Amino acid sequence: MDVREEPAGLLQAPPDVNARNCPSRVILEHVTSRWGVLVLAALIDGTLRFSELRRTVGGVSEKMLAQTLQTLERDGFVHREAHPVIPPRVEYSLTPLGKEAADQVWALARWTEDRTGQVIAARRTYDEARA
Repeated sequence: MDVREEPAGLLQAPPDVNARNCPSRVILEHVTSRWGVLVLAALIDGTLRFSELRRTVGGVSEKMLAQTLQTLERDGFVHREAHPVIPPRVEYSLTPLGKEAADQVWALARWTEDRTGQVIAARRTYDEARA
């Protein structure tokens, strides 16, 4: 059964990430995207400005960072605060929901770092067996 979101944001059925139209699948996609994970992880230690985020998240374009931040803000994971000064100053931080998500994806990111050697060895073994 597909789960659809009502206009008021209420679900017709309990969330099921395996259901084709379940909103939880889109949320999972936002949180676990390459840039989503890295932005959440970067904000785990506190508030950062856009330029600081861009330096922290190596390789992200300005456009992708802006899109990712907007998506995470819309989903309620990131808080954006624009200060009325010249030049404009905008800061990003995690909401309580964002902190929960960041803790989860950061654990996965750390696990990935810790197991990189094993994965590379497995790839080498696989490739050699195929050759």
